Amino acid sequence: MSSRLTSDFWVAAYVRRCHLAGAYALVRRRGSPEAGAIFLVIDRLDGRNDLYAPAPQAEVENARARTFERVAEGVDGLAVEERLARELRFDSDVWIIAVEDRDGRAFLDDGL
Repeated sequence: MSSRLTSDFWVAAYVRRCHLAGAYALVRRRGSPEAGAIFLVIDRLDGRNDLYAPAPQAEVENARARTFERVAEGVDGLAVEERLARELRFDSDVWIIAVEDRDGRAFLDDGL
């Protein structure tokens, strides 16, 4: 049995972390509560967006931790939406979290 946090618990903690830091965050799409993949859209509020996706498991040192990789940086919203649409066609259980932060902070360095 894995002691990895469920997706719904991780998302709730992540959204709260963003709010505590003064960023606006919301759940755009709910996925599988137990193990849905989580995608983070960071809107810099200037037309640029970053997209974070789950890191490949082979690259993860701690299998219990959720790790992410930036798969798009400074792209327009349309590019992000196209990528997310492809992901949804592949896996309908994904979570999509939107964060608005002028500094482009992803809040992933806290080890959630």
